[in-house]
Amino acid sequence: MANEQMLAQMRDKPGFIAALDQSGGSTPGALHQYGIPESAYSGDAEMFRLIHEMRVRIISAPAFTGDKVIGAILFEATMEGEAGGKPVPAFLWNDRGVVPFLKVDKGLEAEADGVRLMKPIPALDTLLQRAVKAGIFGTKMRSVVEHASPSGIASIAAQQFALGAQIAGHGLVPILEPEISIKAPDKAKAEALLRAELLKGLDALPASHNVMIKLTIPDTPDFYRPLIEHPRVVRVVALSGGYTRSDACARLAKNHGMIASFSRALINDLTKSMSDAEFDATLAASIDEIWKASVQKV
Repeated sequence: MANEQMLAQMRDKPGFIAALDQSGGSTPGALHQYGIPESAYSGDAEMFRLIHEMRVRIISAPAFTGDKVIGAILFEATMEGEAGGKPVPAFLWNDRGVVPFLKVDKGLEAEADGVRLMKPIPALDTLLQRAVKAGIFGTKMRSVVEHASPSGIASIAAQQFALGAQIAGHGLVPILEPEISIKAPDKAKAEALLRAELLKGLDALPASHNVMIKLTIPDTPDFYRPLIEHPRVVRVVALSGGYTRSDACARLAKNHGMIASFSRALINDLTKSMSDAEFDATLAASIDEIWKASVQKV
C-alpha cells in the first residue's frame, strides 16, 4: 500500500511537483543548460554523475522542501543514488518532506497515427519492486500526442491505463502522462479527444486503484476540471511543455485545481558556476513563482 501520509500530501497539500527525471536522451541538454557542455565529459557514467550532482544540489537547497515542493520525480539512477549520506528517496521524504516518484518509461516510439507511444519497458515488474523497496510512492510515464487523431489518442490512453494497472498492482500510484505537443496544429481538438478517452478509462478503474494525471496546460482554462474532480484521480498536474516559466505559470494560474510538475521551467536559470548563495536564491525565486501559479488561482 502507498504510504498514507504521502497519499494525503499528494491529494490535499498546496504546492507542486518538481520533475527531476531527465533521462539519457535529455541529459546532455539539461547539462548544457546548467553550463556543462558535452565536451566536458566522456561517456554515460560521467554524464550521469554530473547530472546527479546537479540534482543533489537542487534537492539540498534550503527552498526545496515540502512547504512548497510536495513531490519530486526521479530518474532511475537518481533513485539509486545518495544525498546527504542517505538514499535519495529517504532523503527527500524524511529530511525534506518531499514525496518521491520514479520515471519508468524508456522513451518514445516513432510517430504513428498522430501519436508517439511509449517504447516497451522490459523488466518493469522488477523495477517496480525495487522502487517499492526504495520507498518510492508513485511512478511517471510519458507518451506524446502530435495531432488530433481519434484512434491514435485512444491508443495512447489505452497504453497509459494498461501500464498504470500494472504499476498500481505493486501498491504504487502511477502518474499517467499523455502529453499533447504545444506545437500540435489542432491542440484544442486533441484536448477534447484526450479528455474523453481519459474519462472513459477512469470510469473503468476499480475502486482500489488511484492515479494521477500529468497534462499539457489546456487552451481553455479549467478544461480538465472533470478529470480533477474524478474520484479515482489523486491530482492533475501540468507539464511546462516548452513554454517559458512565466508563460507556463500564467496559463497554469487560470486552471483551478491543477498544479505544476515542471522540469525545464523550474531549473532553466540555474548554472554550475553560481555560488551557493546565488544558486539557492535563484531556485527559491523559481519555486515561489511556480508555487503561486499552482495555488493562487485567477
